[in-house]
Amino acid sequence: MRNFAFFVATLLALAGLARADYQPVAEPVADNVWAIVGPLGQRSPDNDGLNASFAFVVADQGVILIDSGASRKGAEKLAAAIRKVTPKRVRWVVNTGSQDHRWLGNDYFAEQGADVLALRRTAATQAQYAEQHMLGLQKLLGARLDGTQPTPAMRTSAGDRASLTLGGETLELIATDAHFPGDAMVWLPRQRVAVTGDLVFVDRLLGVLPMSSVKNGQRAFHALAALQPARIVPGHGRVCGLAQAQRETGDYYEFLAGTIGKAAQDMEPMAATLARHADLAQFSHLENYAGLHKANMNRAFTEFEAP
Repeated sequence: MRNFAFFVATLLALAGLARADYQPVAEPVADNVWAIVGPLGQRSPDNDGLNASFAFVVADQGVILIDSGASRKGAEKLAAAIRKVTPKRVRWVVNTGSQDHRWLGNDYFAEQGADVLALRRTAATQAQYAEQHMLGLQKLLGARLDGTQPTPAMRTSAGDRASLTLGGETLELIATDAHFPGDAMVWLPRQRVAVTGDLVFVDRLLGVLPMSSVKNGQRAFHALAALQPARIVPGHGRVCGLAQAQRETGDYYEFLAGTIGKAAQDMEPMAATLARHADLAQFSHLENYAGLHKANMNRAFTEFEAP
């Protein structure tokens, strides 16, 4: 019996060693612009919270990283992927948002000498949610979260829009306030690339959180479309063009605002409205549809029925 127990324990240990440890890989997007596309599933110890998409620009004087990952170990993985592209060090980190995977790697890069930049409103929301994010990640990542120190962006810009020139490259930070209050997107005018943070989801359904705003998301997506980007690095999913982003995110915002929101404003019963639109073939192919669609409609209805 002891031999059998030892055999089972050995198999379990070997299975743990054999588990897939996600290693991010950079892919080219445009001139000097690269993307790192994370897995579509949940944060896990294997991916160190990197279940999102990130971008970086290889500028004359160093690397500009857009979003820093959800943990110190995740930040180390991003840094390793960048080193496979260029020997230049990360000199600037630009945060698009306040959800964990956008900024909890800041401390690692700051220790390496990088400046961390964001809109002032983004940094304020990071500080507001830091404790909540750390508690949530502890449940998901366990010991893989060790060493992570919440460090909101230190160099901030007031207002809804800021133009930054870093290492010879110009970036524009544009507030979206969609997924989290204070969220923003990055526009690279020379390359006509938009790095949207959690405004745009492709390949998976966007999530409407208790602090999200469908109204702001719809407005911000219209502003994104007006820029006519050649390429988009979304918050989640593959690098895409505007047409795919419109189909999988923009049209969903239009549905939530124009159909669910209008029903709320017309004082239709919530339960009947949600039941009527429970099955949307247009979006049902997207990852996480089954788990998110009903809650998204519920939160959109609540936002639009508020006075």
